[in-house]
Amino acid sequence: MALSTCILPSFSPQAAVLRRTSTVANAAAAQIGGFLSSKPYAPPPWASGLSHAPSHTFSLGHFPTPIHRWSLPDLPKGTEVWIKRDDLAGMQLSGNKARKLEFLVADAAARGADCVVTAGGIQSNHCRATAVAAKYAGLDSYLILCTSRLLVDQDPGLVGNLLVERLLGAHVDLVSQREFLKFGSVALTELLKKRLLEEGRRPYVIPAGGSNALGNWGYIEAVREIEQQIQLSGGDVQFNDIVVACGSGGTVAGLALGSQLSGLKAKVHAFSVCYGPKYFYDCVQGLIDELQSGLNSHDIVSIEDAKGLGYAKSTGDGLRFVKDVAAATGIVLDPVYTGKAAYCMVKNMSDNPGRWEGRRVLFVHTGGLLGLYDKVDQLSSLAGGWRRMDLEEPVLHANFN
Repeated sequence: MALSTCILPSFSPQAAVLRRTSTVANAAAAQIGGFLSSKPYAPPPWASGLSHAPSHTFSLGHFPTPIHRWSLPDLPKGTEVWIKRDDLAGMQLSGNKARKLEFLVADAAARGADCVVTAGGIQSNHCRATAVAAKYAGLDSYLILCTSRLLVDQDPGLVGNLLVERLLGAHVDLVSQREFLKFGSVALTELLKKRLLEEGRRPYVIPAGGSNALGNWGYIEAVREIEQQIQLSGGDVQFNDIVVACGSGGTVAGLALGSQLSGLKAKVHAFSVCYGPKYFYDCVQGLIDELQSGLNSHDIVSIEDAKGLGYAKSTGDGLRFVKDVAAATGIVLDPVYTGKAAYCMVKNMSDNPGRWEGRRVLFVHTGGLLGLYDKVDQLSSLAGGWRRMDLEEPVLHANFN
């Protein structure tokens, strides 16, 4: 059995060599810039009263991500939209997932895990990001992916996120949507964890979306980053509102809590892409209660429904919006999260211009671009055209003479 695939006892000579090699590599990484290395973490001063503060982080992303003006057409009078490019956070286009996983992977390593377990939809950005982060940290990944009843017994293919996951060697377990809803992601990941323990593995469970008390710190830290970027700009740019897609609640909880506790004080607007607002108000409340914030979710975030036909299901208008925004601004949105959030934001601005006039809005691009590959058939009629280049002989002779 190859050394890279076997499970080494902690007392074996090979394991000792691997630990020494890992220690040396980690020290070298810290000296050369810190990427893919563990480092101590200190919370922002305004978040020091929160519980579950992490002691370490494992550097996975390229931060700070840029903020720039986003020239969306037909905005209300005096309204500015800026965009925080977390789609550029790195880690194979992992977007907002990188921020959460920096803390979760650090915890997994500190607890001596040799693999991670998580769950999500068949094109889950979170599951793909977890597989990448795990491999960066030398861990195996086990992914429970939810698909349709008709496809659960078939090879899931190599489209979008699945291609990256399977190239990385992630272990994929398929369940039907009915099974996923019946048992829930928590019960399913605990079942797989139990089986892995019985096999002698040391699994670490990462919740769906990376959303728990520890994962929350990813976007609490992002608020500190935004504050620092504003300060570096001379303080001339102040944001009244933050807009973000909501899929599991962790990103929203971190942003809303951070904005409220810090000097940012921007109103956070979340557009939910799967469940309704009530579900996510309760979800965010649970997440901020874990941190013992003493705050009410209704006071720190506004949540609106943007799921449309359902999670990961796109309308023709929604996909046309994604195409038009890309053609007009160069920013490519994904169809599952950012596309729906931006579409509903712009529609809201059009329907209620007085609510947004004169405000400066920061839209957080949370990534997810690989999900576009799952919509190729629907996008084919919207994509730009092509033509055969004219290579008439007189034209070529004119240029070469």
